[in-house]
Amino acid sequence: MKMTSLKMKKILEERLKNPDFRTSYNRDQDTFRIEWKDSKKGITITLPNVVAKYNERGEKAIEELEEHVNEALRIMNEDHYLEGMEKHIFPVIRATSFATETKAGTPLVYKEHTAETRVYYALDLGKSYRLIDTSMLEKEGWSKERIDEMALFNVRSLTYDFKKDTVAENDFYFVAKQDGYDASRILNEAFLEEMKANSKGEMAVAVPHQDVLIIADIQNKTGYDILAQMTMKFFAEGRIPITSLPFIYEDKELEPVFIMAKNKPENKNRG
Repeated sequence: MKMTSLKMKKILEERLKNPDFRTSYNRDQDTFRIEWKDSKKGITITLPNVVAKYNERGEKAIEELEEHVNEALRIMNEDHYLEGMEKHIFPVIRATSFATETKAGTPLVYKEHTAETRVYYALDLGKSYRLIDTSMLEKEGWSKERIDEMALFNVRSLTYDFKKDTVAENDFYFVAKQDGYDASRILNEAFLEEMKANSKGEMAVAVPHQDVLIIADIQNKTGYDILAQMTMKFFAEGRIPITSLPFIYEDKELEPVFIMAKNKPENKNRG
């Protein structure tokens, strides 16, 4: 049986049935929305994307979506506090194109990172997390600097196990703990300095999506091409893509670069 958007809509209506929820269908945009009746906070699902995942992965795709939606709706309906949750505040890396405010128009708390990335802050809630906005800070009288300090301290406390792969005499290290903060580990300067000290060649770093941090020890020209292809592939496949550009790490600075066809990196900020 061929899956269509309308069939998927009916499946989701049945799976997500709850007397406290309201659902609606936008035929023009082919989207399905589910929200709390009282607060009208909710999630809009693009049906063709779900159908594509279903065609690729079957029932498992619907089960994962159902779990994600229920968890997100639960979080939306709860009040969250920062006091007492200091150890559960983490930084998250996002692309500079990522929204700077909530859908309700409240500014999110963030700081600039590189030309390609920003650092946002998340309150870890177990299976998911909530991005911290300015209303949460104001409610508890916290400063942005306090959040940043806590988040950086907590990311340093995470484990940093990695897998190593050597291709054409270039070494690539992958941190992929799947805890939601793999890319965030790029903020641990001590870790980057340790990897730099052990590099034989030029060190590059990449955060193509949220769930991986790639560190490359580039020892010949071929290594640049391998890194570029690798980063693009991860970027295309990531659940939350960040940037397809890797960074050269030098003097504690991250410089985004285009890697040209002739294997030579070019500073992104040059004309």
